[in-house]
Amino acid sequence: MERRHALKALAGLALCPLCAPAGFAAEHTPHWSYEGEGAPQHWGELDAANKVCAIGSQQSPIDINGAISADLAAIDLKWADRAATIVNNGHTIQLNFAEGSTLTRGDTTYKLLQVHFHRPSEHLINGKPFPMEAHFVHRADSGALAVLGVLIAGGGSNEAFSKIVATMPAEHGPAVPADSSINPKALLPAKLGYYRYQGSLTTPPCTEIVDWLLLTDYITVSTEDILAFAKLYPMNARPVQGDNRRFVLRSS
Repeated sequence: MERRHALKALAGLALCPLCAPAGFAAEHTPHWSYEGEGAPQHWGELDAANKVCAIGSQQSPIDINGAISADLAAIDLKWADRAATIVNNGHTIQLNFAEGSTLTRGDTTYKLLQVHFHRPSEHLINGKPFPMEAHFVHRADSGALAVLGVLIAGGGSNEAFSKIVATMPAEHGPAVPADSSINPKALLPAKLGYYRYQGSLTTPPCTEIVDWLLLTDYITVSTEDILAFAKLYPMNARPVQGDNRRFVLRSS
């Protein structure tokens, strides 16, 4: 029963894992945030649907350390070279994608739904955060999610990220057409080696149905663009959660 309810909620969350489930009136949505009464330590208290945020055993993000080298399947990306829309959803900046872009790993194919950004990074590497992190959210026909995480450092410019920052809506509101020249592939490092572990959404309802694929290489963007994002969202990252003896594998 609980799994059925979780999958129903995910159906609404799939196009926007940071939004309320479809059919759930906005005025009744418990407010969550990254500080104050709606901060991450209170997410599990805001609504019964969020209780796994407090009691789950496979929560994300985590501190990546001591990863085990393994012969993991390669990531095969077949993404379109543009996003459909861009939105400021009140928690982050997000680009949504039309049907047709996919991620395949092994015998499972996932459809690319959206990419959104966190500052600072939600995952840590050996206890250290990066300035930002991008999450490319994919969904399989089964409802399972695969999130491709990309760590972001300052220093070098990235044309695609610069265009996102230049066109991101300053206020929370409806999605608008994205700049057609923004190519999501430009937000990836040259190599697609990755860490893999089983985890959750990093926002309410924190559902534990995510196959995390965090790339080992990072990208660089200009420090000015990071600061511009920070003017809208100075901190929108959930603190790291306990690994609870989960294995983290690293592609060899």
